[in-house]
Amino acid sequence: MARAQLDKDPRDVAAMFDVVAERYDITNDVLSLGQDRRWRKATLAAVDALPGERVLDIAAGTATSSEPFADAGVDVVPADFSLGMLRVGKRRRPDLPCTAADATKLPFADDSFDAVTMSFGLRNVRDYAAALREYRRVTRPGGRLVICEFSQPTNPLFRKIYVEYLMRSLPAVARRVSSDPESYVYLAESIQAWPAQRELAEDIAEAGWTDVRWRNLSGGIVTLHHATNP
Repeated sequence: MARAQLDKDPRDVAAMFDVVAERYDITNDVLSLGQDRRWRKATLAAVDALPGERVLDIAAGTATSSEPFADAGVDVVPADFSLGMLRVGKRRRPDLPCTAADATKLPFADDSFDAVTMSFGLRNVRDYAAALREYRRVTRPGGRLVICEFSQPTNPLFRKIYVEYLMRSLPAVARRVSSDPESYVYLAESIQAWPAQRELAEDIAEAGWTDVRWRNLSGGIVTLHHATNP
């Protein structure tokens, strides 16, 4: 069953992302020590979209995660609830159909996509169980889901060091590179409150997805969850 998350109004979360949009990508690159590029490549490979397939990239932000799909001939739809993020994405890639969307009430018909992918956004959805059901609704039978999200390092010692970095170093670094460093305090707390790998897999299965599995990246800092729409 979906676990309780940080109690933050979705409108406040959207406003937070609006503020950090201009420097969002460079801030992520610095805070992840460049690992975000590796995580994006792993997500792209996991979705394994073919030219001509239609992919929903939800929580696409500035469309950085959508670009490789488009460049490979995939019909990708970048969607996000932050208009500030979408404006930056549309300015960077005017050819992409950046779409404002609430993850729990998607503006798309049933069976619209061959795959749905979401990177680092599910933990910001208050009712993420409802979002998982929505993703299944808009995915064709036999289609796939790939969720890339922060998770729990599997090594206890590494996990302790990682939590220390999240709560102390990350906000300090964000003060130097982000347009709104206090937002990253919330992001660090949201990562800590997020379910571990198996819990999220169970929530995905409960939403009706099958063949649910996961793969840890960077020692479990990030996890890729895969599933299929039966």
